[in-house]
Amino acid sequence: MLATPAPRRSQAFSLPNVLTYSRVLAVPVVVGLLFWPEDVWSRWMALTIFVAAAITDYFDGYFARIYAQQSQLGRMLDPIADKLLVAACLLMLAADHRTITGLSLWAAIVILCREVLVSGLREYLAELKVGVPVSRVAKWKTAVQLVAIGVLIAGPAGEAILPGTTTAGLVLLWLAAALTIYTGWDYLKAGITVMVDQDSGRSDR
Repeated sequence: MLATPAPRRSQAFSLPNVLTYSRVLAVPVVVGLLFWPEDVWSRWMALTIFVAAAITDYFDGYFARIYAQQSQLGRMLDPIADKLLVAACLLMLAADHRTITGLSLWAAIVILCREVLVSGLREYLAELKVGVPVSRVAKWKTAVQLVAIGVLIAGPAGEAILPGTTTAGLVLLWLAAALTIYTGWDYLKAGITVMVDQDSGRSDR
């Protein structure tokens, strides 16, 4: 008599996925706190929650690897959670008219446009069963982005402790924008290559 195989346990509530969920849930909390940009307490609370959320970006992948808990849900939700956190914070920091202003708005625009572009390309390439691995530079880009946004969230509140906090955050934001363009071009090249190959294959028929 054949043994009945044990039912496969759902990965929906595995530790890596729970950490990813927490990052998504942190977005409205940080946004809510940034509605009072002049309140020092709100700034520090927003920074604390943002840093905790950013740390989960590392640990969800780490635990998924060591516990062999990778899942399709996690692969889909992880980059979405990152983009939600980054985009929401950039919008709020630009909306307060005191943190991201003037020419620095272009750095935020570049980052947001790149995220939209890459999301579209990933969706297109996924339909063709083409994967684009995350490069080391892309990981650096994410790290610089998160550090820049964290410093900018501290912003005026941080100036009382470390003068030049906002300026340092803006410099890091421009660095993140430069890395964003570089890594975005890698994705764009991959997409263009696949599209050209697809068109060439059709014309050969």
